[in-house]
Amino acid sequence: MDQKTMTEYIIQKYQEDEEVMIQLFVQWCQNHEIDSLSLYQKAYPSQGANETLKSTIENNEPMDLDIDSGTLIEILQMFGNDDLAFVVSEEANRLSK
Repeated sequence: MDQKTMTEYIIQKYQEDEEVMIQLFVQWCQNHEIDSLSLYQKAYPSQGANETLKSTIENNEPMDLDIDSGTLIEILQMFGNDDLAFVVSEEANRLSK
């Protein structure tokens, strides 16, 4: 595999994994009856609309999948979404009370 093909493959895999992360975030929000767009805006107030998030919400098929808050937080952090992980952590703590 040449360098260009390898780079394209790595980028494609990262994008696919990022889509899964977003799907898990949306599903977690749905499971807890939280508006995922509002929660995202709370974490990133200076950012504009996240088109990938909006698209995922619109096309999301609800799953019977219970996503552990701690696992979601770790996944978000793995992708560098520390601010979103913090906001999810706050919501998880609020929900557990």
